[in-house]
Amino acid sequence: MAPSRGGLVRRLGGWRAIVWQAGLLLALAVLVLWLAGNARANLQALGSRTGFGFLGEPAGFDIPQTLVAYSPQSTHARVFLVGALNTLLVAGLGVVFATALGLLAGLLRLSRNFLGRSLATVYVEAVRNTPLPIQLLIWFNLLLLAPPPARALQLLPGVHLTNRGLFFPWAGTAPRLEGFGFMGGAALSPALTALLAALVVYTGAFIAEVVRGGVQAVSPGQSEAARALGLREAGRLRLVVLPQALRVMIPPLASQYLNLTKNSSLAIVVGYPDLVSVFGNTSLTRTGQAIESIALIMLFYLAVSLLISLALNGWNARLARGDRP
Repeated sequence: MAPSRGGLVRRLGGWRAIVWQAGLLLALAVLVLWLAGNARANLQALGSRTGFGFLGEPAGFDIPQTLVAYSPQSTHARVFLVGALNTLLVAGLGVVFATALGLLAGLLRLSRNFLGRSLATVYVEAVRNTPLPIQLLIWFNLLLLAPPPARALQLLPGVHLTNRGLFFPWAGTAPRLEGFGFMGGAALSPALTALLAALVVYTGAFIAEVVRGGVQAVSPGQSEAARALGLREAGRLRLVVLPQALRVMIPPLASQYLNLTKNSSLAIVVGYPDLVSVFGNTSLTRTGQAIESIALIMLFYLAVSLLISLALNGWNARLARGDRP
């Protein structure tokens, strides 16, 4: 049944509250329109263009790493797409690896093993209390000191770390050393490798605390019941503790994922061509249309943040109904 007019008014706080809210919205709208008109007049007085017509103009510069076809003759709209995809690549990989690292470190902090618990505690406390830009520069300079391809560090079978980046198998082909470099597989540039490492290690430390708090929020009786049923430690965590801890963990996890996505804008520090670097810096400098460029970047990050929040809130709602994660 539709709510009555009187009931709706009461829920909105009464007529006086409605008038005040309407007045504030009107004042805000007038202020926004005044600021927009003032900015437009000042830009026209300076001879600067306004509008988004620049998106269809040739960019005139190259981008070293792209996930889609791009050339200097491509438009600024294509630059935006390239930068957005590069940002989403970092954010997507960062969320996956930071979650894995945070889960491991969080569980180690609760472990009975003294060495594992101590190492996890040192990692979490050291990383959380160090500025991310400093960590990013440390990772980037460490990669520059890595050996050349001829003396590459083999991290895992088929995974090689060099001063030219990280090489790993992809699409059924494995990297192989030929001449002065690797052929086959796929590679992450030094800038992308350093950015990803910094974001994963930094965000993983915060996720570790989320995991630790979520596990500790589960009633000890649940663990005791699982032990009484004969479940081992791994089964107890996987089947009993973590599914219940997720209900507590998801809201702060969403905040950490949002922070990781926004922190990816620090890519400009190491020269990785993310959205802020190529569109908010190079394209903006060439076109001179700062307001439009910054507005588009803000809308992109807002859209990504809302999508992440929507996905995790939906997952949280499923858990609240008792659905399996």
